[in-house]
Amino acid sequence: QLQLVESGGGLVEPGGSLRLSCTASGFTPNYFAIGWFRQVPGKEREGVSCIDYSDGMTYYGDSVQGRFIISKDNARNTVDLQMNSLRPEDTGVYYCAAERTHAQDMCVWGRIWLRGQGTQVTVSS
Repeated sequence: QLQLVESGGGLVEPGGSLRLSCTASGFTPNYFAIGWFRQVPGKEREGVSCIDYSDGMTYYGDSVQGRFIISKDNARNTVDLQMNSLRPEDTGVYYCAAERTHAQDMCVWGRIWLRGQGTQVTVSS
């Protein structure tokens, strides 16, 4: 069964950190970009960060550049998003997605073939 499953969301205070993990199953992500997207009610979906699974090339949205780090683990078929210096405006549902394209193309244009259910991230004091 083709699926992406996210884990690691939760509630954190401003300035804190969270680590999200996305596990792919049913397909080999080698020829895909895997990305993290953020959805907030009333706002457009935002491509937070994406990675080319084959060579590790990364892309970050302007709002998270320097604070978030995306990484992959080939052995576990996972893509993690380390989120540091979190801000209230980072609050939203984060979901991972896959598309047969490059990281920047995926994040900027929102090209998605498969997506997970999402995990809630809330940044609040």
